Amino acid sequence: MERRRLGKTGPEVSAIGLGAMGMSGMYGPSDRAESIATIHAALDAGIDLIDTGDFYGAGHNELLIREALAGRRRDEVVLSVKFGALRDPAGGWAGFDARPGHVKNALAQTLQKLGTDYVDIYRPARLDPDVPIEETVGAIAEMVAAGYVRHVGLSEVSAETVARAAAVAPIVDLQIEYSLVSRGLEDRILPRLRDLGVGVTAYGVLSRGLISGHWSKARGGAGGDFRDHSPRFQGENLDRNLALAEALGRLAAEKGVTTAQLAIAWVAAQGADIVPLVGARTRPRLAEALGALDIVLTAEDMAAIEAAVPKDAAAGDRYNAHGMATLDSER
Repeated sequence: MERRRLGKTGPEVSAIGLGAMGMSGMYGPSDRAESIATIHAALDAGIDLIDTGDFYGAGHNELLIREALAGRRRDEVVLSVKFGALRDPAGGWAGFDARPGHVKNALAQTLQKLGTDYVDIYRPARLDPDVPIEETVGAIAEMVAAGYVRHVGLSEVSAETVARAAAVAPIVDLQIEYSLVSRGLEDRILPRLRDLGVGVTAYGVLSRGLISGHWSKARGGAGGDFRDHSPRFQGENLDRNLALAEALGRLAAEKGVTTAQLAIAWVAAQGADIVPLVGARTRPRLAEALGALDIVLTAEDMAAIEAAVPKDAAAGDRYNAHGMATLDSER
């Protein structure tokens, strides 16, 4: 397994990470036994970066990961945890809280649910508009000093917010959506990250399955699936976006790989400071994603991919209007 370092001060991790969100209902029903088997398969393949959030399934995801890691050495796994999003008993979204007091309270519960003494990377899932980032990061830094957290990360924030946070404590990575059809970080955010020595953990590398080669208009409607409300999966937007996936698929077939593998390989090829997170929920999807690590893309390959899927070619925003309003990274 190739290794990459998260930023200039962060841990060395596998060149691909596992995002566990989809194992806790965000994309419709999932199979608990298969989810655990997939985590085991990822670890056995050399993946050591596992990403979760304390609000995924209102704690279900952390408990699932705890079960999957039972009997494993703690230092063999890099646990990245997001916090701050609030849920209600019906599963709805109830706002965001990144106040220092909540940082510590949320961390205490995460440690209990994961069954661990520390979290490797702790990050607010979004910028709390009512709390200066300096206060949030300062509270996490206190937990680093106390030994409960190893590193501070951020998620979906602007270049300016990253710089303000980095003035308080070392920031190892920014977690942000990045794929062939989500390239908003390239113009301003990525150059600033590189100036500051901050890495990237890229989620949504397949645009939530949209450019995986496995999505079709017949899918969806399973209930509890985020994509049922995503603009990119609706109406004419979906038609246009699936056409992009088909164009990518033709290039993949010429290269003897799958559409998903080519899409993941493209993200990985954007720099050694970028670690793609794959949201595989089953062992076959995980095995497919791992195959992307064997792909070498030439300059000609890169040009052909970007011609097939031009920058800003995707139809529709990556979240609905409410979700977009929470993204400091889009401002």
